[in-house]
Amino acid sequence: MAWLRQLMVWSSLLLAGLAWLGWPQDAHAIRIKEIAAVQGVRSNQLTGFGLVVGLDGTGDQTTQMPYTSQGMSNYLQQLGLNLPADAKVQLKNVAAVLVTAQLPAFAQPGQMIDVTVSSMGNAKSLRGGTLITTPLKGADGEIYALAQGNLLVGGAGASAGGSKVQINHLSAGRIPAGAQVERSVPTAFALGDTIDLGLNSSDFLTARRVAEAVNARMGAGVASAVDGRVVRLRAPANPDARVSFLAEVEELQLEATIPAARVIINTRTGSIVMNQAVTLGSCAVAHGNLSVTISSTPVISQPNPLSKGETVVAEKADIKISQDSGAIIQMDAAPQLSDLVRMLNGLGATPQDLLAILQAIKAAGAMNAELEVI
Repeated sequence: MAWLRQLMVWSSLLLAGLAWLGWPQDAHAIRIKEIAAVQGVRSNQLTGFGLVVGLDGTGDQTTQMPYTSQGMSNYLQQLGLNLPADAKVQLKNVAAVLVTAQLPAFAQPGQMIDVTVSSMGNAKSLRGGTLITTPLKGADGEIYALAQGNLLVGGAGASAGGSKVQINHLSAGRIPAGAQVERSVPTAFALGDTIDLGLNSSDFLTARRVAEAVNARMGAGVASAVDGRVVRLRAPANPDARVSFLAEVEELQLEATIPAARVIINTRTGSIVMNQAVTLGSCAVAHGNLSVTISSTPVISQPNPLSKGETVVAEKADIKISQDSGAIIQMDAAPQLSDLVRMLNGLGATPQDLLAILQAIKAAGAMNAELEVI
């Protein structure tokens, strides 16, 4: 068995050597379908005005929301019920809502899609309500789906005697498979001799690698990179062959590229996120905290007896300014993200202070990254 152990040792050394030489590995490979999508094949937004009925007295106050009673009157007229013009309708169990949905690509009439229902008035809760038939329209004003069903509201609440307890949100809910598609959206998928793949992010190196991977698998000249975002493919004219062609293209794997160095700063929360391409040059940073403390103490002045004076209340303010000593810290060049994180932690600064420090380092030219404030 000695020869078997020796073979295993040599195999491990060979694999380690291939990894050290940069041999492509599956762990760093990504599929084309994860970084690109076929242009023109997308979902479409649908929206509509509807009414939710069956609420337990938690609907809109129609005196303040006239469109709720108007919508109910219009709905009753469609059913053959005409209300007097001077009739004042008080509907505590009805709420006006906006219904939104996403119409997937290639959706056909008869398919069911999910819808989201959101209150647009002052309804207290939509829990237990039922959405009546609501037409959903696209941006062109045409009806593409009809929604109806019972709402699922992920919350609960109760109130009595001026006290109120509420868990989660009660003015919005979902209806799984709550809309039926009535019309399909035509796409240019089967038209023309070419198909364009749109990359999720603009990158010339990724576009070139996608074109090279497709040409290596499908033949030279099949794919060409138009720019940093679009890769054009020569596709078969037969729809069945075109589907098979794209299915094979989307499963092709290519080596992942290193993204552009970027630091994302959220000034509202103090969050800082940086990718692995961020590096740091040699620089020196001095950091010290400055704090101002203001305290106010009430002072009461009492008049002498029989002086007919008045008691006077005054305030004595005490202001203190303190500043921590901050020594200049040398930060060596950091070729890796882990080194940069360790150096920033060594400053002992708060996240809010790091926002200013990173901006100063970038202004000094010691950081090769793009700062993006969100």
